[in-house]
Amino acid sequence: MMPLTITHHRPDADREDHARPLDLGLIRRLLGYMAPYKAKRNWLLLTVVLRSIQLPCIGWVIGAVINGPISNHAPWQSVLGGALGLLALCVFTQVTFHFRQRLALELGETVVHDLQSEIFGHLQRLPMSFFNTTKIGRVISRVTSDCEAMRVGVQDVLFVSLVGLGQMVVSAAFMLSYDWALFSVVVAMSPGLWLLNRYFRRKLSSAYRDVQESFSRVTATLAESVTGIRVTQAFVRQDVNAELFRELIEDHSKFNLRATRRAGVFLPLLEFNSQFFIAALLILGGHRVLTPEIALPSGDLIQFFFLANIFFSPIQILGNQYNQALTAMAGAERVFRLLDTQPEWVDPPDAVALAGVPASAGDWVSESNRPPEGGTPAVEFDHVTFGYHTDRPVLHDIHFAAEPGQTIALVGQTGSGKSSIVNLIAKFYLPQQGCVRIDGLDTRHVRTDSLHAQLGIVLQQNFLFTGTVAENIRVGKPHATDDEIHDAARQLDCYDLLESLPQGLDSQVGERGGNLSLGQRQLVCFVRALLAQPRIILLDEATSSVDTLTEIRIQQALSRLLAGRTAFVVAHRLSTIRDADLVLVLEHGRVAERGTHEELVRLGGVYAKLTREFLRSGE
Repeated sequence: MMPLTITHHRPDADREDHARPLDLGLIRRLLGYMAPYKAKRNWLLLTVVLRSIQLPCIGWVIGAVINGPISNHAPWQSVLGGALGLLALCVFTQVTFHFRQRLALELGETVVHDLQSEIFGHLQRLPMSFFNTTKIGRVISRVTSDCEAMRVGVQDVLFVSLVGLGQMVVSAAFMLSYDWALFSVVVAMSPGLWLLNRYFRRKLSSAYRDVQESFSRVTATLAESVTGIRVTQAFVRQDVNAELFRELIEDHSKFNLRATRRAGVFLPLLEFNSQFFIAALLILGGHRVLTPEIALPSGDLIQFFFLANIFFSPIQILGNQYNQALTAMAGAERVFRLLDTQPEWVDPPDAVALAGVPASAGDWVSESNRPPEGGTPAVEFDHVTFGYHTDRPVLHDIHFAAEPGQTIALVGQTGSGKSSIVNLIAKFYLPQQGCVRIDGLDTRHVRTDSLHAQLGIVLQQNFLFTGTVAENIRVGKPHATDDEIHDAARQLDCYDLLESLPQGLDSQVGERGGNLSLGQRQLVCFVRALLAQPRIILLDEATSSVDTLTEIRIQQALSRLLAGRTAFVVAHRLSTIRDADLVLVLEHGRVAERGTHEELVRLGGVYAKLTREFLRSGE
């Protein structure tokens, strides 16, 4: 088998790496998202080209009517014909403008839709370590504000800039055809405009990068504050947190003002350049008209001024678009950095599916083919060493074997490594040394989806999605019928407790299960696990939030849930430990003792001491 590749994830830093503001690589990558919509993109490019030509043509037609029929005192019918021609061109221009805007908005929407879908799908594949090191607010910022900046980049910056640049090129061609000397003024000003743009590009890129970073910090702190509002109020931290948040807002405001001040200098300078150019044209054009040797027709000068106005009108717009382009580049850089974040590990190409699950992880094990007694997998830890940070292991040389259908109880003080063992069995993480085997297969070479399809996990703090109780139970088996849900609840002897809710199983659980008590949430998670008909059960302090009477009922039902399944139970209550086939006592990440409840009590060691503590606490 090919070895499983492990790469190192670089967590999302508070400060972004410095990079060029307009990165052709990022632009090409963003444009690549238009490839599936090339027909719409091509039509849009056609409207861009048409509008680039139409706007200078309007100026040319106006100048031609003035320079022709009006200057030559032609019959009014000629002037009327020119005016009607201009009106027809203007109507055509506005129709083109409508479709240019509409197609740009539609294309931008589809591109951002695909980007956000890709980000969400990528986040689902990242390992737990990524979410342990990345603030949730930063993740939200990637999907919201950064994608919105990229939407503006596609919808406005790209195509508005193309229209403006095309408009300038066509106008320049017209001006060159009229008088090369006047056009030389345009050429002479180009280096100045380029230097001005280059200087402010650097200043503005740094300013807008700081704006994006500070906004990300604001959203990250806001999300964290809302999530931890109970702790904030319980410890009377409202004023302290408000002051910290106020500092972040002031920081964000400072960066915004700095960017605005720089843009406030840049844009007027661009406009002044165009006005300076008009003044230069007046001097040179007047000289060429009034000099007998040259005798430039005054009508040509008028047409040149119309075209010059159209030539310079996009400059301020392009300046604004450039500012937005910097924001879009900052957003694109951050979004693509997230998309380029590789998981610390991926299944190798030759990974195999565990027996007992169809090739598709979406096909769930049903009651009819529930694993028989003894048909469940064996689980083995072969000298496993593991740490969430490679230089700080939390498990040291763990070695044990769980026979098929056995229940293993994990006991120990907080921080002894119990939950880490559960995380390794679930393949949320991989060990640094040794291996975890299921059915004799190293989990490194087992398809993760096939493993997860056989797991039933109930944690101390389980997550419930916004929706009804039934919908949250159905997470364990998406296509389960209402009867199957009711049967699962009855098997766990908690159907009456769930039905006692205001709308029974159709009751809304609220955000993160806020409408239910802790015990009710745990019941929902127990039923969800049973409905999935897993082959391996992982219970991590699963009954700690359930009252004693409810726990007694659940304990009776757990025997049915665990029957014929390999189970690992992390518990601090003797009631969930006594019936275990094997008890592992953990101390500082090592197995200190192992055996049955009775054997360990007779041993008089660490477990016996813990047992006495359980009894003193009311067990």
